[in-house]
Amino acid sequence: MRNEGASLWECLSAAGIPTGHLSGAHRQLALRDLAAGSSLGGQLETLRGRTVLIAARDQLTAALALIELDGLARRMILCTPDLPPEHLPGIIATAGADACVVDAATPAPATAGMQVVTATAALVPLDGQRHTSVATEWILLTSGTTGIPKLVLHTLQSLTSALAGAPAPPQPLIWSTFYDIRRYGGLQIFLRALHTGSLVISEATEAVGDFLARAGAGGVTHISGTPSHWRKALMSGAAAQISPVYVRLSGEIADQAVLDSLRATYPRATVAHAFASTEAGVAFEVRDGRAGFPQALLVAANGRIEMRVPEDTLQIRSPGGAQRYLGEGVEAIRQPDGFVDTGDRVELREGRYYFAGRRGGVINVGGQKVHPEEVEAVINTHPWVRMSLVKARRNAITGAIVTADVVLAEQAPGTGARPSEPVLTQQLTEQCKAALAPFKVPAMIRFVPSLAVSAAGKLVRPSA
Repeated sequence: MRNEGASLWECLSAAGIPTGHLSGAHRQLALRDLAAGSSLGGQLETLRGRTVLIAARDQLTAALALIELDGLARRMILCTPDLPPEHLPGIIATAGADACVVDAATPAPATAGMQVVTATAALVPLDGQRHTSVATEWILLTSGTTGIPKLVLHTLQSLTSALAGAPAPPQPLIWSTFYDIRRYGGLQIFLRALHTGSLVISEATEAVGDFLARAGAGGVTHISGTPSHWRKALMSGAAAQISPVYVRLSGEIADQAVLDSLRATYPRATVAHAFASTEAGVAFEVRDGRAGFPQALLVAANGRIEMRVPEDTLQIRSPGGAQRYLGEGVEAIRQPDGFVDTGDRVELREGRYYFAGRRGGVINVGGQKVHPEEVEAVINTHPWVRMSLVKARRNAITGAIVTADVVLAEQAPGTGARPSEPVLTQQLTEQCKAALAPFKVPAMIRFVPSLAVSAAGKLVRPSA
């Protein structure tokens, strides 16, 4: 997709007028219409060379702005609708934003001297022809749980690094994603869709069933989300609304239970899980249906992406990595030799690395470390469990004990009636005892109707 120095629109139109389309919840737009139309109300040229905050709530409107402003704006800051308003002043100051793109549903930032452009998915005639004048910087926000998010600087070249050299598909693909396209995971799918076909865009306020029905009606062939997104989809009873040939998981640990469930639900699909982060870029994709990744990936360097595991922590060096954080006094993203420390712990077992959890997310039980994700992976293998959240509870003797909140499935094919909660508690406890060290076994299991999932599609975890 990427021609060195070309803008996103130039990449799209390099082979002629693009043939794909973008479908939002209320409107579908053909990409070819951007050849003579603009979403920016006749104000496109007023944003040339500016640092632009993309704050439109509607994803389709924001997507159009990204296509139009790459190669024209000096810098774009991609804001998600869930961004707390109190964080905006700090982000604007750190990024040096002097213009803002909003839509009718978005209040303009109260910042003196900032140009505000109201965008819409209904195009108006383009005044003149598009031309590139600058290599635009793309600023993504990390999805931290506290404080002002970090601002991560990418370029179109780094964002599309994973597509370098990828052959064109024999026929156009129709992508979709549960992610917001302004987050790294969603942006990767947005760029893939522009490269290979079309995109059905999700809507934050849309019920899972409604989104899947719309994706199915749109003929979606390729779709991505976090494991938590997929567990919610499987719980919704609406997973059969789509019939994809490719299902992708990223953003969280993909345990064997969710991989097996998706393979059973979509038997004709390739079920793949990928590792990527905003800072490190896309590292790899695994398509063999198994959790974790083969040790051979570490030594099969292709000259572009390299990985290593010092002290059981995954580190990555890739042309798809971010350049730096913005701001004063921030740490470097890359180590002196170019590797990015992901903070993800892995364990090697029989020639395969398995993700254990985040370095800072362990539970300390009497001096012994427990990764919640490891315990969840065991719990989630029970046929009546749809998802779980393992966390710490204070204890006067050990400092903390392990507890688990568990969401049960409505059905488990081939198992008969669902056992009672006391029986399930005993079964889950015995299952954990058989697979885990005693200090990792939950001391308490609670059945809950649902678990909180963040706007980024990840389980909301308390501080360990």
